[in-house]
Amino acid sequence: MNPLIKQIHRRAFLMNPLHSFGAMALGTLLAKTGFAADRAFGTATDERSTPQLQPRFGGLAELPHFSPRAKRVVCLFQSGGLSHVDLFDDKPSLHQRAGENLPDSVRGGQRLTGMTAGQAEFPVVPALWPGKQCGQQGIWISNLLPHLQSVADELCMIKSVHSEAINHDPAITLFNTGNQQPGYASMGAWLSYGLGSENEDLPAFIAMVSQGRGKNPGQPIFSRLWGSGFLPSSHQGVGLRPGVNAVPFLQDPQGTSREQRRQLLDDLNKLNSDFAERNGDPETLARIDAYEMAYRMQVSVPELTDLRDEPPEALAAYGPDVHRPGSYAANCFLARRLLERGVRFVQLFHRGWDQHIAIQRQLPMQCQDIDQPSAALIRDLKTRGLLDDTLVLFFTEFGRTVYGQGRLNDPGLGRDHHGRCFTVWMAGGGVKPGFEFGATDEFGYNIVENPIHLRDLHATVLHCLGIDHARFSYPFRGLNVRLTGVEEAHVIQDVLS
Repeated sequence: MNPLIKQIHRRAFLMNPLHSFGAMALGTLLAKTGFAADRAFGTATDERSTPQLQPRFGGLAELPHFSPRAKRVVCLFQSGGLSHVDLFDDKPSLHQRAGENLPDSVRGGQRLTGMTAGQAEFPVVPALWPGKQCGQQGIWISNLLPHLQSVADELCMIKSVHSEAINHDPAITLFNTGNQQPGYASMGAWLSYGLGSENEDLPAFIAMVSQGRGKNPGQPIFSRLWGSGFLPSSHQGVGLRPGVNAVPFLQDPQGTSREQRRQLLDDLNKLNSDFAERNGDPETLARIDAYEMAYRMQVSVPELTDLRDEPPEALAAYGPDVHRPGSYAANCFLARRLLERGVRFVQLFHRGWDQHIAIQRQLPMQCQDIDQPSAALIRDLKTRGLLDDTLVLFFTEFGRTVYGQGRLNDPGLGRDHHGRCFTVWMAGGGVKPGFEFGATDEFGYNIVENPIHLRDLHATVLHCLGIDHARFSYPFRGLNVRLTGVEEAHVIQDVLS
């Protein structure tokens, strides 16, 4: 027996190229990570098109399954649970019932969080700010979002999303990975694994975090939300920090030339490649990928964050906060630059939407943070011809209750978590513009038309990118795991353009 086998752990042993299973697995991994070829080509075929070769870096050869409507995604994730009642789903009947106790028949024995489970009464609180019907289809949007009102004809508003999670961490984990338990691959990691990138000098998946002026500090954002889970670690998202030093340790040590760095990496990659061939450990291959990407990012990231070539009017469109590194506006602007450079999935996490208290003070400031930059990003993408094949997602982990948390007419009044129904919107590649889908009851508390689970949203996002969610899986713990999970999921055909 090879003495090396005695020294390696079980996973490496099973994948060792001395064994048939290991040889097959290693061959597949080598092909997918660039050892077999520097560039992968995916084919897209369906009844509407002839096969086309689409050059890209990484990804699975069999993807996309059919012609995609979108090539890339930007997810504007509003962390904390924004109030759909106040911003997107006002009901005339709520103003008539203001202050009344929400009927028990409407609540229907719903599980409540610890913040309001002990309340003796559940007073109805209608939208606290007026709004108006916007665009050709008359989509109601709060006056707290005047810039978003002006792009209503680009939005596909889904008002009937629901989730079984009622606490932040399980809910945000579910929304980003398809599972409430940590350890599963994030949506961006799935797309990096399946579709690769259109730019070999930048990661396929990049994440940024900003803090709003609503609840400060907002709910914590953990890096596992852009993690790769059980997928090879080369597919995890890269988090960009504020400012010009967006990625730490990119600069070579003083006195080290670019040529020396290249020679060092070549020698290190040779050692790692030899180790991978002997042991079949996929993380060794991921480490090689990481070293090579970091080397290329030493040039690409400084160019990305250098905004001197941007005209002042382009920056001004995103609002005054665009000049503050790490702000939501600055991150939206960087997102546009990343998307036009071929990054597959860009995700912005904006904290501060958890208005349990002082909603009348916190919510307007939180809306000011995101209103102009979100609308500007849509306009910017459209002006540059990118909106048609870029899917814009405006998601949150759950909504807020129509009943008040705390006493009426108290400055400390807020709203509790509400997963039974809430609103998200999409725009761009693959979805109907100026369209409203789904409906809630007269209290904005239960869904009465076209309920949409998070699994359905995931299936629809994948569909827009040319992926059949039922055929896109990865072996993990004896299951062929999917982003959409093991329960039934459906593409929302009615919202597709």
